[in-house]
Amino acid sequence: MRKQIVGCLLSVSILMGHEVLASDLEKEKRWADQVVDALMDGEEHYLNDGKSDFLSLVTENAEGDTPYGAVVMHGSGVHPNWSTIVQPLRVGLTEQGWHTISIQMPVLANDATHDEYTEVFPEVPARIDAAIKYLKEEMDVKRVVLIAHSLGSSMTAYHLSLNKPEVDGFVAIGMGGGGSAPERNTLEHLKKIDMPMLDLFGSDDLESVTKSSLARKESQSHNAAYEQVVEEGADHFFDGEEDALLNHVTNWLTKQKTSWQ
Repeated sequence: MRKQIVGCLLSVSILMGHEVLASDLEKEKRWADQVVDALMDGEEHYLNDGKSDFLSLVTENAEGDTPYGAVVMHGSGVHPNWSTIVQPLRVGLTEQGWHTISIQMPVLANDATHDEYTEVFPEVPARIDAAIKYLKEEMDVKRVVLIAHSLGSSMTAYHLSLNKPEVDGFVAIGMGGGGSAPERNTLEHLKKIDMPMLDLFGSDDLESVTKSSLARKESQSHNAAYEQVVEEGADHFFDGEEDALLNHVTNWLTKQKTSWQ
C-alpha cells in the first residue's frame, strides 16, 4: 500500500511539474472558421478522432467516381487548405484521377517548438485512420495513399511504423530526420516502413531536411519501393515550384497505379 501511495504521489508531482500538451482545439476552430468561410474548392466534412471533431476538406475527382484516394496532411501549426504544398495537391490531384481528403492535424500555439509537438503525436493515428475510413466507406476508394508535408510527414511515419494502417503508399515532402524522442525519431520509424514511398524535397530545403537525406535513404535501404527525388531550386514550401511539385507526385502516383493493375 505504501508503494502504491508513493507511486501516486510521484505521478502527481510529474504532472504538476509538466503540463501535458494536447491539440489546441480553440485554435483548430479558428482555423476551421477561416478556412470554411473562404473555401472555393471541395467541401468541408467534420470527422471524429474518438475525442473531438476535426475539419477535413473533401475534393472529388474532376471526372467523377474513382478507386483512388489521397489523404493530404499539412506541417506544423497550420490548416488543411494551407496555400503552399497542401492546397496545390489537394486540388491538383483531383484533376489527375484522385479523390482527396485534406485533414486538420493537431496544432499547438504559434510559438510551440517541434519538441513540444512530440506530445501530440499520439493524437495523429486516429485522425489519419478516420480519413482513410471516410475515403473507403463514403467514397468507395480502393487504393489510398498518404501525402504529408514537413512535420506532418514525421507524424505519418510515426503512425505507419507503429500501427501499419491499410494504405498503398506514402509521399513525404520536406521530411526531416526527426528528433531523439521515440515519437519523433523519424529515421527509426522509416526502418519499419515497407511500402511504396516517395521522399521528395527541394535542393534549397531546410537544413534539417537536406542534411538528413542520406540517413533517410539508408533507413529505407530494406525497401525496394522507396524513391528519393530532389527538385533543384525548390525551397521547403516549393514556393513558385507548384507545377514541379504536382508533377513529381502525379508521376509517382501514376507508376503506382500501373503496379496495382
